[in-house]
Amino acid sequence: MMYFLARIIVFLLCIIACFMLIPLAFAIYFSEVDVYLSFIIPIAFCFLLGLLAFFFKAKKKQRLPMRLGFVVVALSWLFSCLLGSIPFMISGYIPSFFDAFFESVSGFTTTGASILSSVEALPFSLNIWRAEMHWLGGMGIVAITVALMPLLGIGGFQLIKAETTGPDKGKITPKIRETAKKLWIFYVILTFLQVILLLFAKMSFTESVFHSFATLGTGGFSMKNSGLASYSASAQWICTVFMILAGVNFSLYFLLWNKKRQELLKNTECKVYFSIIFIASFFIFLSIYPLYGKIEEALRHAFFQVASILTTTGFATRDFTLWPGAAQSLLFFLMFIGGSSGSTAGGIKVVRWTVLFKQATNEIKKMLHPHGVYTIRLNQKAGRKDLVFSVSAFVFLYFILVAISTVIASRDGVDLLSSFTASLSMVGNIGPGFGLLGPAGNYGFFSNTTKLWFSFAMLAGRLELYTLLIYFSPAFWKK
Repeated sequence: MMYFLARIIVFLLCIIACFMLIPLAFAIYFSEVDVYLSFIIPIAFCFLLGLLAFFFKAKKKQRLPMRLGFVVVALSWLFSCLLGSIPFMISGYIPSFFDAFFESVSGFTTTGASILSSVEALPFSLNIWRAEMHWLGGMGIVAITVALMPLLGIGGFQLIKAETTGPDKGKITPKIRETAKKLWIFYVILTFLQVILLLFAKMSFTESVFHSFATLGTGGFSMKNSGLASYSASAQWICTVFMILAGVNFSLYFLLWNKKRQELLKNTECKVYFSIIFIASFFIFLSIYPLYGKIEEALRHAFFQVASILTTTGFATRDFTLWPGAAQSLLFFLMFIGGSSGSTAGGIKVVRWTVLFKQATNEIKKMLHPHGVYTIRLNQKAGRKDLVFSVSAFVFLYFILVAISTVIASRDGVDLLSSFTASLSMVGNIGPGFGLLGPAGNYGFFSNTTKLWFSFAMLAGRLELYTLLIYFSPAFWKK
């Protein structure tokens, strides 16, 4: 069974190596000679491994045990991040392993936190690779393996189940490979559409591709030190819309495609998600309007920053740490929420907070009517009885990891606000924080130990905690 595991990981790395051909092509086009080998070496190495793995074919399709499924997903993400860091180190632009690995993990987990003080100093090929890591990690690097490699000889549902974000991990089609393919098709269509629209917004082709990769992956890396502030208002509105779309459960696009609009309108999480966006944006607009004096400008910045923080993208058009306290407070609380289940966004997820809110209202009702029977209804249906326990356990572990990360970050002499919001940002895959880690800050000043821990926290947050924390359970290691 172990050689099946190795074959999956090798094929995954080969797929990622294929995507490395894109930044290599840009490097050749822009004559960035100093980074040629940065991509050629990892590409050649992965293809060599793939050639060796080709001779070890599966004799028959096997069902992958749940335990091994967790191992495959965890190792796939780890080796992908290691592979992603190689171009930075070979090129010499990020020579430190800890810095390069942090940047790569931040890219694949769509966190968007950077150790770089000037992203404009990087060649365009390395910058497009940063954005491409967002795009690959957003939908799931294991999901693309399941979609493109049906002949691996291993059932894919356990892999998708271990990687998918949110408590809802069902199939939208009977076959998991078809599910993965359809999700990626929707993802590609949205990316292509955003590229076209950004071209009309007077972005160059390279800038449009970069920001589409970063937006749909809800990543947040930018190719300019000023982020999206230097682009047109129309480009900022377009990115706002697509950040919001990326934060929606992608299975809802499947319902919309199949004209099942009634089911879409019944979706509880979707209604709560859009309600949060509009309510938060309205109150932030009221708070920052006196700063700008123009309705469109204040609305644009309010919606943009709400969408960016809620969907854990991390883009910025303004330094929100300079906004009034009320606006900052709302953005701070949005960091605790996250996007929708089954989206490219990180965080705790809207559906979990919805479940906890409904349970809280049920507890109040029970105090008034002790003998009443109350259930949690999602999508106009009764939810699972164990859903509250599952959500509560997840939220508990989430904040335990944030607390531990805060203590570790504080060891570097960083103030509490910066340490806490940095940790919240790492676990939630958000990117920016407050204090020293606002939109104008970076994570380069942290020690190597803290960066390594933050890398673990980012991976744990992207994989919904359990996929990595399960290794700390003695039960996992028992036969």
